Amino acid sequence: MVFSPLDRRMMTRALWLAGQGLYTTSPNPRVGCVIARGEEIVGEGWHRKAGEPHAEVHALRAAGARARGATAYVTLEPCSHHGRTPPCAHALVAAGIGRVVCAAGDPNPKVNGQGIELLRGAGIEVDVGLMEEEARTLNKGFFKRMLTGRPWVTVKIAASLDGRVALANGVSRWITSEEARLDVQRLRARSCAVLTGVGTVIADDPRLTVRAQPLDPSIDTLGRQPWRVVCDSQARTPPDAQLFQEPGRVLIYVAGRLASSGRVAALQGAGAEVIAIEAQEQPQPQEKAAPPLEPRLDLGRLLADLGQKECNELLIEAGPRLCASFIGGGPEGEGLADELIVYLAPIVLGSDALPMLPLPAITAMADRRNFEWLDVLRLGADLRMTLKPVPAVAGEQAGLSG
Repeated sequence: MVFSPLDRRMMTRALWLAGQGLYTTSPNPRVGCVIARGEEIVGEGWHRKAGEPHAEVHALRAAGARARGATAYVTLEPCSHHGRTPPCAHALVAAGIGRVVCAAGDPNPKVNGQGIELLRGAGIEVDVGLMEEEARTLNKGFFKRMLTGRPWVTVKIAASLDGRVALANGVSRWITSEEARLDVQRLRARSCAVLTGVGTVIADDPRLTVRAQPLDPSIDTLGRQPWRVVCDSQARTPPDAQLFQEPGRVLIYVAGRLASSGRVAALQGAGAEVIAIEAQEQPQPQEKAAPPLEPRLDLGRLLADLGQKECNELLIEAGPRLCASFIGGGPEGEGLADELIVYLAPIVLGSDALPMLPLPAITAMADRRNFEWLDVLRLGADLRMTLKPVPAVAGEQAGLSG
């Protein structure tokens, strides 16, 4: 299908509208719609919040009778099922729309082509694939959850030039600038959940909430806060932690054998949802001064459970060991992260400071972790580097690269 410059211009507008729901639509996808008669836009809208009207409904209301025979540009295939709201495909048919242009099909099994089929069955011309990559990127978490059952996982790290995240005594406030920390608030605001480890909860007592609106009014979450998620195999989270003092959902994942312990009951009394999953004992450090390692939760099962709970995007804000586990530090070297964001500050903390990613020793170049640059942006004094984990190419795996 060859799309016209006009089609591209209208879909660009629809994608911009969809982006207005960046912080609010969870667990629904971000969707925008433009209804046009030639070059004239007669109606437009975007989905704001789950349970409220979808983008197509807002656009049809604005267009009124002028929707008949017009073209609807939608960033995602119109739904064909009754969910929290009635199906949009039926609304487009009833309004007499003449043509529908979709950026991408809907991966939701309840839709997955049925909306397109319904429109075509009603005699409406439907074209799919205009600016599909942009639409999928805007909804990367929704697409991943629908296709794999797991959320999109972003690991966030604030580090010094020498790759350190805290002093030897654990102090890390503040490595990065205020501009970088504000950007982290944007990451939190778009995420369905923020995950940390119990060690961070005990050491820093974080809130893990979005609280940047006075600094940046564009971060409008309509009151929604991301879930706070804690990896805590032995249920050591203090019941009086600040996590429980803020509105919103708190989920604590513990080892299965602790499911009925008194500590779990105390956490539930504080307002937490406690989920028991499998855990593995870890080899204990040989050094006498080193603290013992807690059982390691099955992070794959944790992600699957969050996916079942309709979590689209998960932000990891944790200590270096847990971040390394998501990047690929588990027993099998698995990588569970989809994206790595490093805020790099122009400071040096020295060799005794804690390393950014304490991965297992690598003895062959073929076993190294590979990343692809996606974006580098200056924020105040710091750099924000966005990277995607990628597998080694065949030549590297064979040890043939230079």
